[in-house]
Amino acid sequence: MNAAVATSVFGVFMVATVALGLLAVRGRRGGGGGLAEWSVGGRSLGTVFIWVLMAGEGYTSFSYLGAAGWGYNYGAPVLYVVAYMSCGYAVGYVVGPMLWAYARRHGLVGITDMVAHRFGRPWLGALTAVLATVFLLPYIQLQITGMGVVVSTISYGAISLNWAYFIAFAVTTGFVVVSGLRGSAWVSVLKDLLVIVTLGFLAIYVPVHYFDGYGPFLDRLVTEKSEWLTFPGHGDSGLGQAWFITTSFLNSLTVVIFPTTVAGYLGARNADVLRRNAMWLPAYNVLLFVPMLLGMAALFVVPGLVGAESNLALFKLVVDSLPAWSVGVIGVAAALSSIVPMAVFMLVIGTMWGRSVLSLVPRWERHQKGAAQLVVVIAGSLALLLTYTAPNTLVRLSLISYEGMAQLLPMVLLGLMWRRLTLAGALSGLVVGVGVVCGFVFTENDPVWGVNAGIVALAANLAVALAVTYAGPRDRDDRPDDEVLARDELEPVAEPAAAGGAG
Repeated sequence: MNAAVATSVFGVFMVATVALGLLAVRGRRGGGGGLAEWSVGGRSLGTVFIWVLMAGEGYTSFSYLGAAGWGYNYGAPVLYVVAYMSCGYAVGYVVGPMLWAYARRHGLVGITDMVAHRFGRPWLGALTAVLATVFLLPYIQLQITGMGVVVSTISYGAISLNWAYFIAFAVTTGFVVVSGLRGSAWVSVLKDLLVIVTLGFLAIYVPVHYFDGYGPFLDRLVTEKSEWLTFPGHGDSGLGQAWFITTSFLNSLTVVIFPTTVAGYLGARNADVLRRNAMWLPAYNVLLFVPMLLGMAALFVVPGLVGAESNLALFKLVVDSLPAWSVGVIGVAAALSSIVPMAVFMLVIGTMWGRSVLSLVPRWERHQKGAAQLVVVIAGSLALLLTYTAPNTLVRLSLISYEGMAQLLPMVLLGLMWRRLTLAGALSGLVVGVGVVCGFVFTENDPVWGVNAGIVALAANLAVALAVTYAGPRDRDDRPDDEVLARDELEPVAEPAAAGGAG
């Protein structure tokens, strides 16, 4: 009976999710249906939609599973998530409007477009798209896996993991191919309402139900588990203060050029939407404290969880003590926290390939949107297939996702602000940075010397980029600075003649 009730609640909400995503583009299939409308919402989303969309990208299944699991296993080091996201929003206050203005002025729809335009090399956009896909594809697989675990758990095992994985893929692909970024923003509204309500409820319910309030719970935590409240946390993790600072710093810079973040930037109606968004987004991070804290509460209620089981710390509290209908609702909130970011990841991969890779083939140049939608299905299917057949392959790649994406910082941010950076310098630094981070991570030397391996790789990347730039000849580019460099324009930017590219 419990399984039937929880599964029914979940099923109703999944149907509503697909319907909501499809309704988002009702009446927009006419003249405005090109790549820009599909990939960046026609550059017309207001403050509320941008807020929920970008909050949705940051609040994934990790927030329900990984954050609670890290809290359960390590304790204090998990706070790096709150630190880097909040600092990243501050950096985004400056960078977001700058990237928005640059893309709007030149009719661009992503970072691969920006890199290709900055250096005047279409093939460089294609190279960036391939590299970014390698770092983004594991996130799709992780969201499929996360949703699968949630669905199987809330159904009390009635839905197998394999079917749950397929449901995650089918629901997400079902609306993102048709509705694009706008559909993801609409679904984000439903997700955020459920996340706020369910986590607000759990923040009160769990301490009261299991410990008779926060006072007794925190007393036990300080007395019995004090190791979890200091760095480097519980166990020999190596996640000390130096790691915390370098990881927070690196990720706060990386998140602003992450292709999914940039998609949110470019969907905005104007630059002021992004500035207001950067001021309000940190408030959403307050919710992240809930799964972290409840993960540590699970230490007393369900002790002894090891390995992947620790990621279920929060849901074991939920399933064991709440009625089935409420388990279903909480499961829907967690599932939507997988679907929304997964949709944006798939959409961004499709856009990068449709715009920067397949468009180099003459027969695809006029069908960029169709090519992008096809790539969405292919990327999702590949992630699903590898989830079934070789789950550890993408899991290993996910270890370098953020640190690898950080190696694009000099080429993207420095390149858009400093004209002297040459193509040879940017490429040399990128090769060195990616090589260093792969070497450290795959030899299990992350952290290295107590700091995040990605920051060491980025330092090497930047040093090589500058050395090659100053040692070599200047790039010959006769375009004026306004055509090459980005700036934060406070005045309205004129609409380009062909903003969206081919449809």
